[in-house]
Amino acid sequence: MQKSITISGTTGFVGSNLVTYLKETFVLQALSTRYIPNQQFDIKTDAVIHLGGKAHDLKKVSIPQDYYDSNFELTKQLFDAFLISNSSVFIFMSTVKAVADEVKGILSEDEIPNPKTHYGKAKYQAEEYILSKKLPEGKRVYILRPCMIHGPGNKGNMNLLYQLVARGLPWPLGAYENKRSFLSIENLHFAINELLNNENVPSGVYNLADDDSLSTNELIQLLGTSLGKKNIVLNLSKKGINSLAKLGDVLHLPLNTERLQKLTENYVVSNQKIIKALGKPFPIKAKDGLLKTFESFRK
Repeated sequence: MQKSITISGTTGFVGSNLVTYLKETFVLQALSTRYIPNQQFDIKTDAVIHLGGKAHDLKKVSIPQDYYDSNFELTKQLFDAFLISNSSVFIFMSTVKAVADEVKGILSEDEIPNPKTHYGKAKYQAEEYILSKKLPEGKRVYILRPCMIHGPGNKGNMNLLYQLVARGLPWPLGAYENKRSFLSIENLHFAINELLNNENVPSGVYNLADDDSLSTNELIQLLGTSLGKKNIVLNLSKKGINSLAKLGDVLHLPLNTERLQKLTENYVVSNQKIIKALGKPFPIKAKDGLLKTFESFRK
């Protein structure tokens, strides 16, 4: 008999891909969620995957309370329902931003969380609430902290970089040297599937990232390889670029200070804890996963 899973957030990038991946082996029940005070959920499936919530708003037009309602209060309601249900597994999709907006060195699960944004703070509050509850016997809970996820349907910064290279435009940020981690959606699927099926994986907090990190300049080179185009990399003045990004904040240009930070920051995430817990390596190497994502942009 197939196990059943309740999944929230099925219409988003991660959720829609995960549904496609899991529907062959599980009975899925999509849960449409939004925060309503005092609402109660009735969980009748074997597992819960909570992806729903408010994503980070790059345009900065969101009301701060929306993050706490969607990412903290709603998670509390769903987790409380899980605790009194017969469901055995709860997977909460948090974020590395619940720990740090900037990383020096390599981010591990031992890092003391110090989120800076309302998005990160709300996710961390949800984590704290989940971890504060004593689990009934037979239940497992996993808090996942993915770094930047990419895959088919991804419309974020990765797609912007693709469009830039595809049009033959020069990459103006060559002067910035950085390393950052990415997470292939296929490796995310693999991890979730293992957590659903392997009862020996301890409950807890797990970072999710591909094995290798890349610089943005390496990413641009990989995009050029994928498209069969010669890359044009410009080493423009960092001071001039930073000034342009600040102007972008005011004029709402594609390049603003937050996007510049995302494109040029160091953000290396360790996946050693999850790999050790699963006892298996992730199936997709970082560059192979990125090439698959780039290929999907052509369609």
